Amino acid sequence: MSIQLERSLSHEQDPLESGYESCTNSISSLQTIYFTPPHLKYINSQLQELEPEAILQWCLLTLPGLYQTTAFGLSGLVTVDILSKISPKKPIDLIFLDTLYHFKETLELVDRVKKRYNNVDIHVFKPQDCESADEFEQKHGERLWETNDNYYDYLAKVEPAERAYRELEVKAVLTGRRRSQGGKRGDLDIVEVDDAGLIKINPMANWTFKQVKEYINKYDVPYNALLDQGYKSVGDWHSTQPVKEGEDERAGRWKGQAKTECGIHNKRSKYAEYLRQLDMQQQEQALTEALKKVEQEQGSPEAITE
Repeated sequence: MSIQLERSLSHEQDPLESGYESCTNSISSLQTIYFTPPHLKYINSQLQELEPEAILQWCLLTLPGLYQTTAFGLSGLVTVDILSKISPKKPIDLIFLDTLYHFKETLELVDRVKKRYNNVDIHVFKPQDCESADEFEQKHGERLWETNDNYYDYLAKVEPAERAYRELEVKAVLTGRRRSQGGKRGDLDIVEVDDAGLIKINPMANWTFKQVKEYINKYDVPYNALLDQGYKSVGDWHSTQPVKEGEDERAGRWKGQAKTECGIHNKRSKYAEYLRQLDMQQQEQALTEALKKVEQEQGSPEAITE
């Protein structure tokens, strides 16, 4: 952020006009960034026709606490490459959610990205108190993505993401989502605000898979080796398959299910409600077991004798 822009933010002004909760000469003091609906609509109208590089430049000048969430898909890799050219000496902060079930090719790609881009700083977050898939399964059971996919998404993606945002004091995140990916992404805005107030920017929203792949090839950007094996969108190994000719690029994700999004791009309130219901079920189960125990004790010979 330029000195001039920083100073302009430090001037006394109405917080509703500025879009910031507090305005001082310290960027770290900007606790909350928010846009009114008309302001957000205007921003999107201005960014809509811009190329990703111009959108990213706007982000760097406008948004403190900016990070990029990535699973090292093609769009995210293009974003990293563009950022490295805009500000070669400025750190690129990436948040990588290691679900413990990534393909080995994905983990190998992470190492190649580190070697290619010296200014990349990768913040890795795993499921709470788990360092391996074995530990995760010992704690939560085997094949949780099949037995309870909502709970799996929460444990492997949503909770680690929320922990990352909290610990890193994230105010805004760059995503690799594009409209051409279909599903819920078909009507993406460039800038969104989720139900928890987090600003999400989709700088690649206007690009097609072809455009992304052409950029990757032109600038020799490292990419996942699985893409050469028919995969176009890569997630966990247990829920990702190659894409057939004519299918949407995300058709290989959760094949045969109605699901189209991983947990971090669903409303957080969905998981809050799910956890509330789960807690109620556990309380009801505990109460039922306690009542059974009381009934058994009352029906025992010792209880009758007394």
